[in-house]
Amino acid sequence: STPRVLYASFLGLGVSTAILGPTFQDLARNVNRNISDLSIIFVGRASGFLCGTMIGGVLLDYMNPFLLLGVSMLITAVGFYLIPFCKKAFLLIIMMAVFGASIGVVDTGGNVLILDLWGDKGAPHMQALHFSFALGAFLAPLLAKLAWGTTASAQNHTESDLDTLMLNQSSNATTGSVFAVPDDMNLLWAYASISTYVLVVSVFLFGLFCKKHSRQKKSAASAEGARRAKYHRALLCLLFLFFFFYVGAEITYGSYVFSFATTHVGMEESEAAGLNSIFWGTFAACRGLAIFFATLLQPGTMIVLSNIGSLVSCFFLVLFDKSPLCLWIATSVYGASMAATFPSGISWIEQYTTLTGKSAAFFVIGSALGEMAIPAVIGILQGHYPDLPVVLYTCLGSAIFTAVLFPVMYKLATLPLQS
Repeated sequence: STPRVLYASFLGLGVSTAILGPTFQDLARNVNRNISDLSIIFVGRASGFLCGTMIGGVLLDYMNPFLLLGVSMLITAVGFYLIPFCKKAFLLIIMMAVFGASIGVVDTGGNVLILDLWGDKGAPHMQALHFSFALGAFLAPLLAKLAWGTTASAQNHTESDLDTLMLNQSSNATTGSVFAVPDDMNLLWAYASISTYVLVVSVFLFGLFCKKHSRQKKSAASAEGARRAKYHRALLCLLFLFFFFYVGAEITYGSYVFSFATTHVGMEESEAAGLNSIFWGTFAACRGLAIFFATLLQPGTMIVLSNIGSLVSCFFLVLFDKSPLCLWIATSVYGASMAATFPSGISWIEQYTTLTGKSAAFFVIGSALGEMAIPAVIGILQGHYPDLPVVLYTCLGSAIFTAVLFPVMYKLATLPLQS
C-alpha cells in the first residue's frame, strides 16, 4: 500500500544519510586523502540537498509524485553502487552532491504526498514517516559494522599515522585510475546492500505510479477545497524560522554532546559515547510513540508539550552544566522532546493552510539551512570561548525562541480565513 512504500523509502533515506559518518574513514582511505581534507563532502551533500529540495518543490506541482520519487530513489541507488568505486576525491564529492539532491527531492516529496493523501487527518502517518527516517539513522551504524571488518587495525592509528599510511598507499596505487574496485571489499558490501534496498523501494514507487492511484486521491482531496490562511506567506516564513532553529539545535546537540561531555564535564569517552546514543535513542523511541499519541492529541498540543520539554531540559542543562547525572537525565528528556516537533509542525500548518510542493520545499530548506549554519557557528564560538558551554546556551536560546514563536504562529493561523 502507498503509506508502507513511503515509510520504506524514508527508512532507506535514514540509513543512506547516516551511513556516511561511520564509513567516512574508509572512504577517505579509498581516495587516498586524510579525513580533514575530505570533510568537504559533507558540504557537497548539504548543497546538493538544498538544490534537490528546491527542484523537488517545483516539480511536485507539475509531475506525478510517485514517478518523481521513484526516479530520485533510482538515482540514489545508482549513486550508492558507484561511491565505493570512486578513487578520486573530486568524483566522490560530485557523487555526494548528486546523492544529496536526490534525497532532497524524496524528503520534500514524502511530506507533500502524506498531506495530499490524508490532508489534516494525516498526523499519525506523518509521525510514522519521520519515525522510519529515525529508525534508518539508528540502524546505519549497525550496518556499517560490515564495513569495519578491515579497519579494526586503522582504528588504533592517530591521524598522522593515517596520513603516512595514505601516502604509502597512494604511491603504490596506480596513479591514473579514477574509477576502480575498492581494496576494502567490506565497504563495497555495506554500500551495495543499502543500494539494493533503495533500488527495490524505487521499483515499488514505479509500481504505484503505474497504478495511477495518486491522481484519483489527489482529486478527492482537492474536492474538499483548498484552505488558505489570511496570512499564508507570513505563516510560512515563521515556520521557516521555527524549523531553522529547531533542527539546528537538534543537530548541534547531537553532534557536540560527545565532545562537550569529554572536555567540559570530564567524562570518559565510552561514557560520552553512551550519552550520544541515549540522545538519538530516546529521539527515535519517542518518534515511534508519537505515532500513537498523534491519534489522541492535536498537532498543536504535541508541539506545545515538545517545546515545554525542550525548555525545561535545556534550562537544567545550563544550570547544572558540570553534573554528569543531570547531563544523563536532561539529555534523555531533550532527545524525547525533540522527536515529534518536525512532523507535528507540518501536520499543524496543514490544518490552517493547504501546502503545495513549493511551500513544503520552503520550510524544508529552512531546516536544512539550520542544520548547516548553527553547528558551524557553534564550532567557531566554541573555539573562541573554550571555557563556556556554548552548545548548551545555543540549545536553550533555540528552545526559548521556538517556544515564543509558536503562540505567535497560532494567533496568525487562527485569524479568519479568506473565502
